[in-house]
Amino acid sequence: MGTLLMRPEGEPRAVVLFAVGAAGDPGRHAPTLERLAAAGLLVVAPPSERLASSFPTADELSARARRLADALTGTLAEAGREDLPVVGVGHSIGATTLLALAGGELWLGQKDRVKVALLPALDHLVLLTPATGFFRAPGALDRVSVPALVWAAAEDDVTPADGVTRLAEALRAHVPVELRVADGAGHFAFMDDPPPGVTDRTPDRQPVLDELVEVVVEIADGTARRA
Repeated sequence: MGTLLMRPEGEPRAVVLFAVGAAGDPGRHAPTLERLAAAGLLVVAPPSERLASSFPTADELSARARRLADALTGTLAEAGREDLPVVGVGHSIGATTLLALAGGELWLGQKDRVKVALLPALDHLVLLTPATGFFRAPGALDRVSVPALVWAAAEDDVTPADGVTRLAEALRAHVPVELRVADGAGHFAFMDDPPPGVTDRTPDRQPVLDELVEVVVEIADGTARRA
């Protein structure tokens, strides 16, 4: 499966680099990504190998980060638009990977740091229910310099809202951070098509997805005006 690219009809105002969760298939977010492209944004959404465990290896995390960086730089170079502002939007482990690309240090336990190269092209992050346990080492967020919107889901039993809230508070020591909590929503509220076999605790995910599109477009327009 190749990178999912969605181009606007005219010249794009900004880029959305979308990072998938553990399932690895950006097609499960396709309707939302299509709406972002229709709003004038170039969407770059590379797939990743499905994670068989909730405890990914260093190689798996590094590979996901490289795939995101390569997809973005390759797309922008091909289009001749390296000047476009970039909003990184990620769900679950995808959000965690984006935070690592923005300077966060990923740790597996206390001694095993995952090597991820910084991606300077990122201008803003939208982190949807990120997996937070990888950033518990002292100073793990010190190098992050990209402003972020951190979004928790109140009924999330995969990446609980209290942990996501603590991550947002830790990030605030270094960058501007907005925290949102989706009331009544579960972990898969930000997916148009959740993976088969999962229990989705969100009674109606469409309002969450509508708000996500609105907010990402607003952030992209803001970064484009400042560029």
